[in-house]
Amino acid sequence: MMQVMDRKQAELEALLKVSAVLSSSFELFENLQQAMKILSDFLDMRRGTITLFDRATGELKIVVAHGLTPEQIARGRYKIGEGIVGKVVKTGEPIVVPDIGKEPLFLNRTGARIEKENISFLCVPIKIKDEILGVLSVDRIFDESISFEEDLRVLRIVATLIGQAIKLYQAFWEEKTRREELEIELQKRYRFHNIVYASEKMREVIKTCLKIAGTKAPVLIRGESGTGKELVAKAIHYNSPRAKAPFVAINCAAIPENLLEAELFGYEKGAFSGAYTSKKGKFELANGGTLFLDEIGDMPLSLQAKLLRVLQEQSFERLGGTETLKVDVRIIAATHRDLEAMIKEGLFREDLYYRLNVVPIFLPPLRKRPEDIPVLIEHFLEKFNREYGKSIKFSPRAVKVLLGYSWPGNVRELENLVERIVLLSEREEVSEEEVSLYLKEQKDPEKKGLVKEISELEKERIIEALKACNFNQTKAARLLGLTRRQLGYRIKKYGIKKDEYSPLRAPLSYSPPHL
Repeated sequence: MMQVMDRKQAELEALLKVSAVLSSSFELFENLQQAMKILSDFLDMRRGTITLFDRATGELKIVVAHGLTPEQIARGRYKIGEGIVGKVVKTGEPIVVPDIGKEPLFLNRTGARIEKENISFLCVPIKIKDEILGVLSVDRIFDESISFEEDLRVLRIVATLIGQAIKLYQAFWEEKTRREELEIELQKRYRFHNIVYASEKMREVIKTCLKIAGTKAPVLIRGESGTGKELVAKAIHYNSPRAKAPFVAINCAAIPENLLEAELFGYEKGAFSGAYTSKKGKFELANGGTLFLDEIGDMPLSLQAKLLRVLQEQSFERLGGTETLKVDVRIIAATHRDLEAMIKEGLFREDLYYRLNVVPIFLPPLRKRPEDIPVLIEHFLEKFNREYGKSIKFSPRAVKVLLGYSWPGNVRELENLVERIVLLSEREEVSEEEVSLYLKEQKDPEKKGLVKEISELEKERIIEALKACNFNQTKAARLLGLTRRQLGYRIKKYGIKKDEYSPLRAPLSYSPPHL
């Protein structure tokens, strides 16, 4: 009875130690080696091997062994169905050979058993569910006091623990490999002063930027809203000899016409009502550096002539001033408008266009460079996860949904979407359904916003035309390309009243675009 209790205690200790060592780290083969030694120390199993299926060769080969030399291990290769080991893999059932000397199926391929008498061989499959990964086999001196069923019970448990360790190891390496592949992929993600890209189109853009960064040549950046025109302008500046000098930006569309000139050129005290002190303009502030004129296509014609003079002479006067100021400023302009069409319509000066368009750079919309979408997603996820203390990621299917979206707002829209998802998502991995829902929510206000924007633009153009024609509706309709009736309908629709606006003399070159 005591002997049985001692055996039970040894089995329990062996199983606990094997379990502990197999879960101690991801050094799988070292852990398996220790597990085999534990079986030998506690359960008197003389030799032991773990033979696994090699997918590359279609063979079974010994990967870990206790009591075998490296040469003997190297000889331990079997085909499925071959010998005891191969048969166990083929059938998925354990095999016990009480005396290997009397078993013709026992191949002794390793050559480790010179004396085969009184050696029992036990072999159990290593499997998880229905997947057979290999076999665990041990030699032991035949002992009538120990039942083979008892040995098989212990070995089955050990084989299960080994199988779980192997699957965890495989999952670990698959994830590690995936991350390494992603790292390699992200190495294709290029950075150029916060510009993240992977596409060949953007690589060509950046090549151009690097070529002209060291020059003083004016640059005209074209592209849809949200493509990153100001980022490219900054990249050019900060890769130029002017990098330590100011980079000054002004949006020509965001400042009213009567203030834009003062913003650009500055003004002297008393130049106009409210000018209580003198103020430097953007040209002075950018002296020695770069002036970025965003939305240059929205600059009024009257101001375009003054800008041209500054570009030609590198000098100007403040509003209300007489002193000529000399500046050394590089001009980078940007627009989403069709300047060539505007030139034909008389809305943009041709001479200014050629002065600005020395180095043209076109930023393709995001829908034309889908290769950039995954790396931009990763970039924005890193940024906003860090900012908001989250660890959100997108599932592959979610990324696929984003790849299929047209991105009318381009990179800016993608950035806003990722930030919103990071802020609001309650799951660590965002699904395709969740992304689709966010996109739907994003489209609805966009549609309403676009309609509103078009209406506001139409109203603005009508008011400009009416003011230019001293509120003569017939002339204003002709100027706008509308019938008198169509104009009357729109005046009523927008509630435009003559007494709310001061009529202005029409500029000679005024020719608004078609509505």
